[in-house]
Amino acid sequence: MSLHVVVGAGPIGSAAARLLAADGHLVRVVTRSGGGPEHPSIERIAADATDAARLAELARDAVAIYNCANPPYHRWPTEWPPLASTLLTAAQRASAVLVTMSNLYAYGPVDGPMTEDLPLAAPTVKGRVRAEMWRDALAAHESGRIRVAEARASDFVGPGGRSVVNDMVLLPLRAGKRVFAPVNFDVAHSVTYTGDAARALVTLAVDERAWGRAWHVPTNPAMTLRELATRFAALAGVPQPRLRSMPDLVLRLGGLVSPVAREFVEMRYQFERPFVLDSSAAERTFGLKPTPLDEALRSML
Repeated sequence: MSLHVVVGAGPIGSAAARLLAADGHLVRVVTRSGGGPEHPSIERIAADATDAARLAELARDAVAIYNCANPPYHRWPTEWPPLASTLLTAAQRASAVLVTMSNLYAYGPVDGPMTEDLPLAAPTVKGRVRAEMWRDALAAHESGRIRVAEARASDFVGPGGRSVVNDMVLLPLRAGKRVFAPVNFDVAHSVTYTGDAARALVTLAVDERAWGRAWHVPTNPAMTLRELATRFAALAGVPQPRLRSMPDLVLRLGGLVSPVAREFVEMRYQFERPFVLDSSAAERTFGLKPTPLDEALRSML
């Protein structure tokens, strides 16, 4: 029985904590509010994860620290750097593996399926934030100060998953509403199940083959969001989807009152062209497979 520290209690952090507890480990979930899943093997701690000394104390004797935090979308440039630095420091002091839940922003626009060996060439503010976080972590790993790994996923689907696909397409569909979203419904787009992301994190933390590089979370073959919406509507027993793409002008006007909409403008490229994740490396190396898509979608019902 070993100790694992999970920072953040969103859908991925909570799912990872439950998996670890079910496997017989002790789990310490750290959030500002002290929230998190309830389980006899899960201890919920209220703490500021930017306090390196406090976090290192909480992680003493831990096997791994899981970075499942997610600062407000519009505050990434100011809140991610100090938080990421603190996590590196705490993991080094505790001699724990640091595993980070990340996304595909750091690659920027690409032609063809995304693999882990692509350059981190993002032209966007949020993409550069993610790229710099990984470069700092990898530099610490290569200098021998720490062991790190990173899991990268596409837009999440699943209970509690926060993404444009989940929030603006699937949830309105489930309620029988029209869908009005800033996406092209007819280009291929990968979606990652939250449960698969949690399983990947737990795997990367304890397998030495994972350390020192990033891995794509096992993800089902990409399909268009129109196909995904139609499939979800059939499973939910709701009318065929009524889909409308949001014009760029409407999104920009929304940004005048919504900081999230304003920040999304630079990331819209992900939904205007094929956005396909290749997860074959993780599947081949660790024997992980994505949850069948219908099963993942049913979890939202």
